[in-house]
Amino acid sequence: MTDSGPVERLSENIWLAEGGIVDFYGFPYPTRSVIVRLPGGALWIWSPIELTPDLREAVEALGAPAHLVSPNKIHHLFLGEWKDAYPQAKLWGPASTIKKRKDLSFEAPLDNDPPADWDGAFEMQRFTGSRFMDEIAFFHKESRTAIFADLSENFSEAFLKEHWSWWARPIARLWKIVEGYGYAPLEWRLSFNKKTARAAKENVIAWNPERVIMAHGEWIRENGQAYLKQAFAWL
Repeated sequence: MTDSGPVERLSENIWLAEGGIVDFYGFPYPTRSVIVRLPGGALWIWSPIELTPDLREAVEALGAPAHLVSPNKIHHLFLGEWKDAYPQAKLWGPASTIKKRKDLSFEAPLDNDPPADWDGAFEMQRFTGSRFMDEIAFFHKESRTAIFADLSENFSEAFLKEHWSWWARPIARLWKIVEGYGYAPLEWRLSFNKKTARAAKENVIAWNPERVIMAHGEWIRENGQAYLKQAFAWL
């Protein structure tokens, strides 16, 4: 692992970029993006964070952003500014994101089959069965990295003490979106048809990832399959 300014290299063709904190219904949430260099050399940007000048310089040192990816309808805030900066890049997301962001022009909705444009770099699994939310999980095959947005949240006690109010910290523990659990938020879990979601769960566990990266919380550097079994124990 090496660092290059605002991006952190995880393996030969995958990097992390940490963003600022955003307010989500009164709860402070950190932001994080994943950058992958596809076999053809183009960059794939998952859940784009705020595009600061430093981040833009670091990203362009890696290659040309060609694919901007929203994993669910919550992760859309910075798609527009990235598209403005890289008008040639294609926008991707599930149908729920496309419906929410009618101001943007997307490619065909994402489901379980990766687009041919992505050079065979990924496997995908769409989690359905909730009336309120769906999400597409990704697996970068070369680095054995599974990528989740809100299906797993894994806040550290240190982060909660620094950023969450005293009255909010017990909520995080009650929801089990903390280290030791890594669950999805409680209201989302309660909305799922568990039978439908279990099939998706088994598929992502079968990926047998080494790393697990989530948008919010402490990401997992090794033994990723064991972490996923824990994070999806509610199913």
